[in-house]
Amino acid sequence: MEGRGRNSRFRPDIEGLRAVAVLAVVLFHADVPGLPGGFVGVDIFFVISGFLITGLLWREVQSSGRVRLARFYGARARRLLPAGVLVLVTTAVASVWLLPPLQARSVLGDVVAGALYVGNYRFAVQGTDYLTADVPPSPVQHYWSLGVEEQFYLFWPALLIAAAWLGSRLSRNRDRLPLGGRRPVLPALIVLGVVAGASFLLSLRWTTDLPPWAFFSLPSRAWQLAVGGLVALSTAWWRRLPDPAAGLAGWTGLGLIALAAVRLDESTPYPGVAALLPGLGAALVVIGGCSRPDRGVGVPLSSPPMRLIGRLSYSWYLWHWPVLLLGPVVMGHSLGLTARLVAAAVAGGLAMLTLVAVENPVRFAAPLRASGGRSLLLGGALTAMGVCASLVLVSTVPTPVGRGAAARAPEIEARPPAAPAPPAPPAEPTPDPAKAALEALTAQVHAAVAASADRQAVPSNLTPPLADAFAEKPEVFVNGCVRSWLYVGQGECAYGAAASATRVALVGDSHAAMWFPALEQVAARRQWRLETMGKVTCPLLDLPITSPYLGRTYTECTQWRGQVLDRLRRERPALIVLSMSRRYGSDFGFTVYSRQWLDSLTRLVGELRSTGAAVLVLGPVPDPRSFVPTCLSAHLDSATACSPDRAAAVSDAGIIAEEQATAAGAGHYAVLTDLFCTPARCPVIVGNQLVYRDDNHLTVGYATWLAPVIDAHVTVAMAGG
Repeated sequence: MEGRGRNSRFRPDIEGLRAVAVLAVVLFHADVPGLPGGFVGVDIFFVISGFLITGLLWREVQSSGRVRLARFYGARARRLLPAGVLVLVTTAVASVWLLPPLQARSVLGDVVAGALYVGNYRFAVQGTDYLTADVPPSPVQHYWSLGVEEQFYLFWPALLIAAAWLGSRLSRNRDRLPLGGRRPVLPALIVLGVVAGASFLLSLRWTTDLPPWAFFSLPSRAWQLAVGGLVALSTAWWRRLPDPAAGLAGWTGLGLIALAAVRLDESTPYPGVAALLPGLGAALVVIGGCSRPDRGVGVPLSSPPMRLIGRLSYSWYLWHWPVLLLGPVVMGHSLGLTARLVAAAVAGGLAMLTLVAVENPVRFAAPLRASGGRSLLLGGALTAMGVCASLVLVSTVPTPVGRGAAARAPEIEARPPAAPAPPAPPAEPTPDPAKAALEALTAQVHAAVAASADRQAVPSNLTPPLADAFAEKPEVFVNGCVRSWLYVGQGECAYGAAASATRVALVGDSHAAMWFPALEQVAARRQWRLETMGKVTCPLLDLPITSPYLGRTYTECTQWRGQVLDRLRRERPALIVLSMSRRYGSDFGFTVYSRQWLDSLTRLVGELRSTGAAVLVLGPVPDPRSFVPTCLSAHLDSATACSPDRAAAVSDAGIIAEEQATAAGAGHYAVLTDLFCTPARCPVIVGNQLVYRDDNHLTVGYATWLAPVIDAHVTVAMAGG
């Protein structure tokens, strides 16, 4: 376990099982076909850790009635921290060198959390935030599992000591203690069984309700560690298994692991029930080797190649993810399968160097092994080194600020003077003044967009600044007016003239809510009561929907839709403004702009019109095709590098089809493309205004600037145009 001495109880088959775990994870992250569930390798590591650490601690408790905590934690520090901190610091330096400044600063925050072994909770919090759901993964995200294990190490000794103390209190005759031990094992088995059961139930609940917390947190993962611990405490029984039974257990366990690796995938709600496959599979493999690790499945697992990979497993796990993630940045393009396998092999080579030059020399250094105190001091120094290195590196990454000349703030003249026009022939109809005003306002915005389309340098007075853009969001995103994934119902979210008898409803997903700053201005000017009704990734269209974020049917969306429609029928607003993202992929269960989508839009508009309301459907904003603030932070002298071509950002055919579908339901459709794009390009900066706060939502400032145009669309919609 810690070594291979005379009393080490070393298990070569478990070393081979480590190889299975790391190969599954590495090949999965390299996107090798046929292993969509390779992420289960982490679950195998958890069971192995639970088995080895529980066995080590329990033997010490049995022999002395206590655990030498300094020695235990010192051994953990020698084993984990040298390689862990080396990879963290190396990844931090590489991120500062290779990544855009904003992304690099975020990664350095992840590095600090990883060095303190709390990164799993940082990622859980980020994963719960809808607006960070599509943020590029961190090159140290895989440190979440090390955080789980370190937190496990903190409380596990106390748990076993308490169980041993309880067993001693309950036992009156030491000569009759079971299994020949000095303390009864049954209380410890009961305690670990309760922990495993409670953790598993919590995992099931959180997998449905709080998927990021279920995946990343110790409480929902402790059952896998506890399963390994239960096997360790009952080893004396498993050693009595006949060879055929032990062989059957081992091969069955390996089969369950293989089944999980090839049948599960990223759409599987996880961990949940599905995690039983790799968890119980790993436990059965360990059980099968308790009597004869050199028999049955232990034969291939104990082979020299598997044992070599097993020895490399920790360092290879540390290196593979940053190499795979940063490799495309180094190469300047995405990696094909062969290149990804080469990158994984490079990570394996780095792992070998780390094992030989760092892991083993520190782990087996005689002065450190002889003193738990010195090992703990080393661990503290390494942790401090990781944190301090990140803080120093942050100071080398300047906050990205535009270096171009200050730009004028774009302006819209809300009531442009009417240009003299030649007398119209008597036979021509009189132009609609509302539509004429809309066209004039749209032309003003389009002129500002065209003037900014070829801008190169990011202006020094960019609003909001790049570093603040992501944090700037309309208040409805943070006060509960926009319901998160798991929440239904819709409380009162009244703005504008809240006491007004004229109600206006802004309804839809986050792309409706991002227009709140504009609609709030409209409502305030007209003295209307504006009510916002929103739910993330939930268009109001009556489409069957699954949630890739929750990994299941999005029942909360269906329920929320019904509740909102019932409320609209009761309250009968004068105007309903409807908007939704057009970035829904096929993993949501439907296709944007398909016949199913368009027919649903017509039905919805007709149903909303039946309440007596005018209906305004806001067309899509262009897809910027990048996380805009991050992209600009890397292209401060070439903003056009972050401005997508119109053909890639906009589906003109889809917009025409939606306009026709809306008209079929007797609603008004606002085509917004000219507010963002020229015929060739969609700039991400207009004047001094940053257009996007992330990879698809408008900034508050840009939405507010467009309020007069939205107001003009409201006028046309209310007039029945």
